[in-house]
Amino acid sequence: MAYIDAHMGEFGVEPIYRVLTEAGTQIALSTYYAAKTRPPSARSVSGAATTAVITKVHAENYGVYGVTKVHAELRRNGHRAARCTVHRLMRAAGLRGITRAKGPRTTVAGTDPETRPDLVERTFTAVAPDRLWVADITYCRTFAGWVSAAFVIDVFSRRVVG
Repeated sequence: MAYIDAHMGEFGVEPIYRVLTEAGTQIALSTYYAAKTRPPSARSVSGAATTAVITKVHAENYGVYGVTKVHAELRRNGHRAARCTVHRLMRAAGLRGITRAKGPRTTVAGTDPETRPDLVERTFTAVAPDRLWVADITYCRTFAGWVSAAFVIDVFSRRVVG
């Protein structure tokens, strides 16, 4: 419908449908006119009204409330909406909450003249097992906070050896 609305002034509705039908699409011309004259659905009407209330609640709370707190605020104010509906409408409106959680502090590269050289020169291939090991550090988020995990990997077999 958006394509037809954009090009109907140039070509007209019926010629566009004729070309679409010749291309093999199964669309009736009456479908376009029925969709244009059909009133909006009850879901879209209530969704627009609820989105307006959600946007107001989100703005009143400095844009930091997420789905859970917006849903709770709506219930306190007497607006009945399911949590999944609030989630869907907030996502469609581009509204997000702000999390307090911070990412892990990773290693900051030093400016020391004693920086360590790249001994393998980014060539991660080996001809036999136990010839080249590389290490990797990753961060995992847990309920207690961030935990770092270090792995030593054999380049030949791609297995964790330590």
